[in-house]
Amino acid sequence: MLHEIPLSMIAGFHIGHAQDHEGVTGCTVILAEDDMAAGVDVRGGGPASRETTLLSPLASCERIHAVLLGGGSAFGLRAADGVMRFLEEAGRGFDTGFARVPLVCASCLYDLEIGSAQARPTPDMAYAACRDAGHARADSGCIGAGTGCTVGKLNGTACMMKTGLGCHAVRIGELHVGALVAVNALGDVFDADTGRKVAGMLTADRTAFADSEEALFRTCETRADNLFTGNTTIGAIMTNAAFSKAQLSKIAAMAQNGLARTIRPVHTTADGDTVYALSSGTLRANLDAVGTLAAHVMARAIVTAATSATSCGTCPAASDLPLRGAC
Repeated sequence: MLHEIPLSMIAGFHIGHAQDHEGVTGCTVILAEDDMAAGVDVRGGGPASRETTLLSPLASCERIHAVLLGGGSAFGLRAADGVMRFLEEAGRGFDTGFARVPLVCASCLYDLEIGSAQARPTPDMAYAACRDAGHARADSGCIGAGTGCTVGKLNGTACMMKTGLGCHAVRIGELHVGALVAVNALGDVFDADTGRKVAGMLTADRTAFADSEEALFRTCETRADNLFTGNTTIGAIMTNAAFSKAQLSKIAAMAQNGLARTIRPVHTTADGDTVYALSSGTLRANLDAVGTLAAHVMARAIVTAATSATSCGTCPAASDLPLRGAC
């Protein structure tokens, strides 16, 4: 009944990536073939975002043209200018009568602690990602917005692990639902099916996993400050079913259950966790079923983001280290 499919099989979307491997940052662009309905759900306490208020049910905007996911913290938000330039050159955007204004929502994660703190996604990088969109290639690993992703940072950068971008998509009959996510969390990553820890905070000697939740509990009476703000998991659900932006906001909220199943702790004040839900099609489908599928594919995509990453400098990845406690 449930069949895995390539994310690229979901009609109406084109995904492109650009990255700076030397500076260790990048961005991912999701373009609609024409335009798309979109909703958003923000659970983290420290999001970096642009134009997400367009997706409020109270805003008049019903369709947008692109979503940018990037690194660089708030600095990276300016990369959305490159997406707007690409769309304007293509004659795409909301017709105001005087100009077509592309509507581009953006969310960025904090990757300034790895690579160069001066390396951020630029408008030119995002423009290149738009030109890359739709080309056949892998959508997982240390690419695009996942280039500078890390997890397990509660005890600082010396104990963190490398993660990246992950995707997972399924179909039931004609219904297609997929997830794309850049995993850059304060907490640890677990396989939702087995409960096995796949990435997270390391012990001081970097030979085994430590427990981020236990470390957090130990801070209850000793630290009242914001722990480590360099986090944020950002992603998007894509479907060929037709929904309004209010319905898509509910689907995005249900997709956050995928984060809760796989990342612990999650949705903290030191994270900016943000999930978009995007609809490009006309297929009629049950909202609750799609929302449940959204949580399923998001959880799988998060694990893929951890297992497909490779080490960066002295920051190890799950694929490179046999660790004690990985159970």
